Amino acid sequence: MTVALGAQSSPNGASSDTLHVCHAGSLLAAFTQIENDFKKQSPGVNVVDTSGGSVDLVRRFAAGRLECDVIAPADHLVIDTMLKPARLVDYTIVFATGRMVLAYVASDPKTSAMKVSGSFDPPSSIPQVDPSWHEVLTAPGVRISGAHPFMDPGGYRAHMIFELAQSHYRVPALYNSLLQHYQVNVADPSNATPAPVLGKDFNFQFTYEHTAAASARRDPSYRYATLPVEIDLSSAKKGLYTSGVTIPGLGIQGSMASIMIPASQVAWGVAIAGNSRNRANAIAFVERLIGPAGRSALTANGPSPLLRVQVSRPDYQRLPEVLQPLTSVN
Repeated sequence: MTVALGAQSSPNGASSDTLHVCHAGSLLAAFTQIENDFKKQSPGVNVVDTSGGSVDLVRRFAAGRLECDVIAPADHLVIDTMLKPARLVDYTIVFATGRMVLAYVASDPKTSAMKVSGSFDPPSSIPQVDPSWHEVLTAPGVRISGAHPFMDPGGYRAHMIFELAQSHYRVPALYNSLLQHYQVNVADPSNATPAPVLGKDFNFQFTYEHTAAASARRDPSYRYATLPVEIDLSSAKKGLYTSGVTIPGLGIQGSMASIMIPASQVAWGVAIAGNSRNRANAIAFVERLIGPAGRSALTANGPSPLLRVQVSRPDYQRLPEVLQPLTSVN
């Protein structure tokens, strides 16, 4: 990570041969491939990659502590609700979708009571949780781990799942019961302490399906199961998800003190910073991301690319002309 001129301090009209790409950790594998391809096509451009919790990234960018030319959070609503109102970006491009799954380790004694229907043979066969799954997660001593909901969409999506599960199964106080078993997994690269391990330091985790699939390829004891569509945040159907979370705002002048993010389909978004010092290359990078090369990298690594990326009608008018033919107005 480089700390350079950020959202509040980049000089107008300045240029740079360095392209700062800031993205969700869930995009690391795909973006590594895209960035490597981009560097081959543009060898004179120095690409600086920063990945991490999406909300944390946009807050650091907004505060001027992180330079980003391209910003790709794990939730497109982070752009819509935080960056656009602060006039730090002009548009949101939705380029990939996914769903949340429940992950655990088969060798963990505390997961032995988990019942699923179907065999585990990804990607052809993924079992579905039994309706009693929440009873296993709220048993004494069971720990659910995830990111901090104020720092990362993966964290607040877990909390959304808790609320949706309470409504779906009509179990009073299920949200509170699940929340009492939730522990924050702090990702701190500067800390020498090893990160918590699934099956050792905690027992269950809600995560993105493509992330779980990659873990299962590396670890034969890793398991994951799908959740009902009313809970897994995979559907784009309007009105299906009725929960939401409130998180602190950007903490800069003109930004709201708190932001309400509604539950919606898991979808990744991308935007170009309004103050980018390398706009031409930022546009070229996004063009590659939403074009055939980017779709190929996303197909290989996840999340699932949209055949044609989506923008709102007002945002379409603000897009660079070269990106307009690659988008669909939703």
